[in-house]
Amino acid sequence: MPNIIINPGKYIQGRGEINNIAKYAGKLGDSSLILLSERGRKRFESIIAESFKQSGGAFYIHQFGGECTKQEIDNVRGTFLKSQCNAIIGIGGGKIIDTAKAVAHHENVPVMVVPTVASTDAPCSALSLLYKPNGKFDEFLFLRNNPDIVLVDSNIIASAPVRLFTAGMGDALATYVEASVSAENGGTTCAGGHATQAAIALSKLCYDILIRDGYAAKLAVSKGVCTKAVENVIEANIYLSGIGFESGGLCAAHAINNGFSALDECKQAYHGEIVTFGVLVQLVLENAHPNKVEEILCFCQKVGLPVTLSDLGLNADDLSIIERIAQVASGSDQMIHNMPFEVNIETVTAAIICADALGNAYKKRLVVG
Repeated sequence: MPNIIINPGKYIQGRGEINNIAKYAGKLGDSSLILLSERGRKRFESIIAESFKQSGGAFYIHQFGGECTKQEIDNVRGTFLKSQCNAIIGIGGGKIIDTAKAVAHHENVPVMVVPTVASTDAPCSALSLLYKPNGKFDEFLFLRNNPDIVLVDSNIIASAPVRLFTAGMGDALATYVEASVSAENGGTTCAGGHATQAAIALSKLCYDILIRDGYAAKLAVSKGVCTKAVENVIEANIYLSGIGFESGGLCAAHAINNGFSALDECKQAYHGEIVTFGVLVQLVLENAHPNKVEEILCFCQKVGLPVTLSDLGLNADDLSIIERIAQVASGSDQMIHNMPFEVNIETVTAAIICADALGNAYKKRLVVG
C-alpha cells in the first residue's frame, strides 16, 4: 500500500479576507451558489454583495436548512441547478461546510469553504458527515477531492465563542497523539494509504503550536481579539489538524468519541471536548510516559478542556455507561485497532476508568497545591 497525503487546493488565512471572497471565487467560476445559515446571512450578505459588486461576478444565496442530511444536500443541488452556477461556497460551521462539499462532489464542480469557527476538521477534508433529520449520525461520505479553496478570516474566527475555539484545540490535540501511533503500526488513513513523513511532521507541528500558544490564544479570543498566537492556533486547528487526521491516521481518541456519540447523556459536549478525553484514554491504553501525560493534562487544565467524565456531564460511578462507550469504541470497524496491540471491551473499559481517575487526581493535586 502506498504512502499518500491529500490537501485542499489552496489555503488562505488572514484578517479581513472575507472581503476578498469574490476575487477568490472568480478562480473557480463566474457564478457561485453560496450556502449560509440565517444568522450567517445577516452577518455576511452585505459584505459578500460588496465584494462581488467590485469583482463583477455573480452569486446566489441558498439559506441552509440546519442539518447536513441527504435531503438537504438534494435541496441545495436543486437550487444549484436552477441557478446555473458553476461553483459553490459554504460559509459557516462544519455542517454547512460538509453540505457544500457534498453538493460539489455530486455535481462535480469546484468548492470554496469559509469556516466561521475553528472547532472542527471539516474545512480541509475530503469527507462529509451526513446526519439523519433527527440529528443522529447517518454515514460518512468520502469525496473525490479536498476543497479547492479554504478561506479563513482570522477576525471572524477570533470573534466566535471561546468555547468553540477551545474545543477545536481539543480536536487538534489528538492529531499527533493518534497519527504517531497509527503510523508506527502501519495503519491505513482516510487518504487511502499509509501516512507520509510530511503528514506526521505537520501533525507534530500542530501539537507543538497548541502546547506553546494555546493558552495565550484562548485568552486573546476570550477578549475578542486576534493576536499572533491566535493566528497560529487557527492554522493548527483548521489546516494542520485537518491534514494530520486525514493523511496521518486516526486511532483510539476518535474511537472513544464515537463511543460517547452513542450516548444521549453527553449531547451538551462538543466533539473536540470529547476527543480530548479520548486522548487521555489512548495515553492510558499505550501506557504513555508520565511526562507526556503530565504535559497534556497541564495543557487541558490551562485552556479549560475536560479531563474527567464529570467534566463531560457523566457519572463516573455508572459502569453501564462506561461499558456502552467501550463497546462502541472497540467495535471491529473502529480505528482504535490501529493501536499496536489487541484492544477489546475490557481493556477500553479499564482505560476509561483509569483516565477519569488520572484527571480527577490531577485536578485534586492542583487544588491541594
